[in-house]
Formats: sequence, structure tokens, C-alpha cells
Amino acid sequence: MFHIRTTKTSSNATAVQIVRYQNRKLIIVKHIGSAHENKELKKLKTIASHWIEQANKQQSLFPKESVSLDKQYRYIGFRYSLVYESLYQLCKQFKFPLLRNKLLIDLVIARIIEPSSKLQSIEFLKEFMGIEHRREYFYRQLSKFLNVKSKVESKILSVARREFEFDFSLVFYDVTTLYFESSDSDELRQCGFSKDNKFNQPQIVLGLLVSEKGFPVGYQIFEGKKFEGHTLIPVILRFKQKHKISKFTVVADTAMISSDNIIALSSAKLNYIVGARAANLPLDYIKTISTRLGGHDGATMRMETEYGYLVCEFSMKRYTKDKREMENYIAKAEKLLKSPGRIKRAKFITSHHETYNLNTALIEKTKLLLGIKGYYTNLSKSEASNQLIIEHYHNLWHVEQAFRITKSDLQIRPIYHFKEKMIQAHILICFMALAICKYMELKTGRSTKAILKLMKGVTDARLVEIATGEEFILRSVVDDELKQLLEKMSLKT
Repeated sequence: MFHIRTTKTSSNATAVQIVRYQNRKLIIVKHIGSAHENKELKKLKTIASHWIEQANKQQSLFPKESVSLDKQYRYIGFRYSLVYESLYQLCKQFKFPLLRNKLLIDLVIARIIEPSSKLQSIEFLKEFMGIEHRREYFYRQLSKFLNVKSKVESKILSVARREFEFDFSLVFYDVTTLYFESSDSDELRQCGFSKDNKFNQPQIVLGLLVSEKGFPVGYQIFEGKKFEGHTLIPVILRFKQKHKISKFTVVADTAMISSDNIIALSSAKLNYIVGARAANLPLDYIKTISTRLGGHDGATMRMETEYGYLVCEFSMKRYTKDKREMENYIAKAEKLLKSPGRIKRAKFITSHHETYNLNTALIEKTKLLLGIKGYYTNLSKSEASNQLIIEHYHNLWHVEQAFRITKSDLQIRPIYHFKEKMIQAHILICFMALAICKYMELKTGRSTKAILKLMKGVTDARLVEIATGEEFILRSVVDDELKQLLEKMSLKT
């Protein structure tokens, strides 16, 4: 037999539950909701009674205080109020409300919960949050978002310093490409090398700066055909000048290395750790590196070059992977050489006057580099050990993870805007959303997707009392797992 049970919660509300007893043990069958007032408590008990009747046709032995729920109340829908309230509290922690643009904040929240077009986001906010923004107001405001870009970056940077100990000493930089669902191009939207394999569609290049923990601290966009190596200096110098930083170290991938970049970084008194293309080194350098590392797992070495110090490391795990890939390429090349007419272009095959042969010189060079990875830096050994240089570079994956969040969770692309101001506004919204997502992940140790799933699992049922037309809200129970996550983010339920 089912019973209605009331119990006090940690927030001093009264929870209404449906329970039964089995072998002298109390079993909670269903949580109905929590009430802070007697009127709400009475309605929750009515709902519980109705549930019991529907579950097993169990009739009460005592007269009812009210008529059946379906005759007294009408269900008119539900809302994701808890997830909105939680994300808005996070926006307050970032001090975004000081920007005095509620539409911008609501579009950021909608982008996190249900990424879609701006107009669809407005409809989503109205239907599932009860928040209404007029379309004509939206069009007037969107282009004005750019006026607060600098303030947004400063507020996000303040959170990085306050919550995640960011001190400007180390930043990580990388770029990605964002394509448009269009074939039209202009000065900004241009076809170029696409990281999404959308070579026939116009795109823009996005440069992103993150902290050692992966928290975003700055960004800049460039025209679609901009070579990624040419984006490093403009972004880094802008960041240095804006925040009046005298000296810091930037970590970037292999594409950023060039003589011009090294000169520019050095003249700006900036330190760098950049991936090296070891295969492009002279053969005598490669032989020296291979000999000094000696094939010992974890061995490192350092030598001076035109790009600064070259730090190299040998990894047995990388050696196994590189060797397997090399052998596969050689096998493919040997197979192609047996049918010369089918050869187009393949690794380890060289041609001379339409005669194809196995490139033995390249194979020998590749064998010397098996298991070896190199990094350029201008930090002396007294400033940073070889192992520290390597560890810093390995943390570059945080930028890649940030890009995955923007592309997967926030669906930053494809971009449907075509005016530059609208494009800039779209990127600003996604940057703000990324900062909140990373905040949640760093504070809880859970992914954005997992956190949102728990938050969206708590809904507010909207009921109208037929006699009076009064609407009231019943929130589903917030379980302990979600409560713990909210507490880690210093959020109130």
C-alpha cells in the first residue's frame, strides 16, 4: 500500500513523497515536489493522492479535501527554469549583468542549453524559460554587442585570475577555422585551408588564447585565407598591450614557427615554446639528436639553432606508433611500385624522368627520427628544464579541447551570418558561453554535456487552477548528485 510522506529538506522546504513499507523498511516510490508554503504543500498532497489512485486504483478511506486533480487543475506545459537560473547565477559571478544587456546574456545562456540560430534562441527562451525579447529589438541590439567586447574579455580574465590562479606567466595559443553555410565570399569570409575539410566554402580563422588549465582568456578572428602562422604575433601583441604585461611565455603548435615570428617575439621580450618539424632539420642535426637520445625512453637533449634552443625527447610509445606507420607506408609504396601505371603520389616513392623508385634516403632519415619529438624555445635551461618545456607543450591539448566544446557543445559553426558585425557578435556570444562551460567543467570535473543533462532533468510543471485561473509551479526534485555539482559551483538551488 502506498502512503503520502512529508519530510523537511536541507533548504527548509517540505518535500512530499509517495512511499511504501516492505519488510519493515521504508521505500520511496516517487518524489512529488517541495513546498515552502502551506498552499503549495496542499496542492502537492493532492497530486500525490491522484497519483496513488491512478497507480493501483487505491481509494482513500477518508473524505477528500478537494476534487480530483484533473478536474481542479489543468497542465499547461513545463519550463527549464533551474538550468536557466543556474547559468544566470554563473553570469552574475562573471559580472556580465554589469554590461547592461540582458539580451546578450540570454543569448549566451540559450547557446549553452540549446544552440541554434539567434531567432530560434529567442523562441526557445520564450517557450521554455518564459523570457520574451522582441525581434525588432534583437536586430537593433545585436550589432551593438561589439561595443562591450573589451569589457567581456576583462571580466572573463578577472574570473581566470580569481578562480583559477591565472597570472599571465603562461598562455597557450592555437587556431581553428569556422565555415559558412554559403558559397559567397568577401573580405572576411574567404576560402582557405579548412580544418573541417570544407575547402569550397568560405570561412574565417579564429585564434584563441587559453590559460594553463584551458580557461579562455582572449580571442581574435581573421580572414579565411590567413595562414595560421601569421596570426600569432597580432594576437599575442594585442594581448600584451591590452593587459600591460611586461613578460610572459606563449605555447603554440608547429605551424607558428618561422624566422619572422621568432624575431617579433624576441623583440617584444616574449618567451615561446613552439613545436618543431624535426623532419625539416639538416641530416647531420638529425644524426646528432638520434645519437644523443640513444633510444632511451624519456631521454631529452638540447641544442642551439637559428630558432632558439631545440629541445628533443625520445618516447618508446611514440617510437612504436611511428614505426608501425612507417612500415605501413613502405608496404604501400612497394605495392604501388609493382604497378607503376597506378602511381600518382605516395610517401617514400621518388621519381626521376617518369621512373619510380623507393626513396631509401627518406626512409633512413625517418628511421633516425622514430620516437623523437622536438620543441623550440628561447628559455634557457636555468629558466625552464627540458622536462618542463615538454610538459608545457603537452598542455596545448587544452586549446584543442576548447575548440571541441565550441564546435560540438556550442555548435559555433556553420555560421549563417554574412555581415561582419553579425559574425563578430556571434563569435562574442560563443566566447562568453565557452568561458561559462569551462568554468563549470573545471569546478566540477564533469563535462558540459553531463552537467546540462542533470540540470535539464529538473523541470517546472505549470498548472492552472481551473476555478480561479491562478497559475502555480511545481518543480521536480533536485537529486543529491546535482546538488553536489551546484555546490561546487557556489550555486543556490
